[in-house]
Amino acid sequence: MKQINRREALKGFGAVSLASFLEFTPGQIERALNGMAALAEPEEQQQAYTPRFFARGEWRTVSVLVDYIIPRDARSGSATEAKVPEFMDWLLADKEASESSKVSMRGGLAWLNQESRKRFGRSFVAASDAQRRQILDAIAWPAKAPTSLSQGVAFFTRMRDFTASGFFSSAMGWQDLQYIGNVSNPGWNGCPPAAMTKLGVTPDIMGTRPTRNG
Repeated sequence: MKQINRREALKGFGAVSLASFLEFTPGQIERALNGMAALAEPEEQQQAYTPRFFARGEWRTVSVLVDYIIPRDARSGSATEAKVPEFMDWLLADKEASESSKVSMRGGLAWLNQESRKRFGRSFVAASDAQRRQILDAIAWPAKAPTSLSQGVAFFTRMRDFTASGFFSSAMGWQDLQYIGNVSNPGWNGCPPAAMTKLGVTPDIMGTRPTRNG
């Protein structure tokens, strides 16, 4: 399987919003992010997370799968290190989580394990790295995948977007993007002249704008 790096995952995140694609409301997402923030304690103070939605086997599968989508690299940690499985679990266990989202997740994980057992006689988690990659390579590229794997393709597409959404909503994801927030830039000299010319405006136009008091 070709390694799916953070840049590819980010493209998927930018193309599809979490709220519309995965049927989660802004309120649900906010609660999940708050839950993740509560987990961001010093490592020595952290307690083992107990999933509220995922069963034990599903939790292991999700934890393995998300690290294939966003693995650790020289820039930052992996999806599990960013607590993406916890993010998913918070959303899916939320009181407002749609039944279709829950069914899609459970059905997709079941499909992945069934496909692994059909090919290799073992679950996805128990399979070797090469065997896992063989399955993922078959479903990661929708344009190349056979129609017989359409269920797996749909699941992996959703899972990739879900993983990217969780990762880039975390502190680790913000740092990966080198996002520094709304900070002042004392060295900024205004819009470049070439851009102003292209827009057909000049700095003088600012003097014609009405003020709040007038």
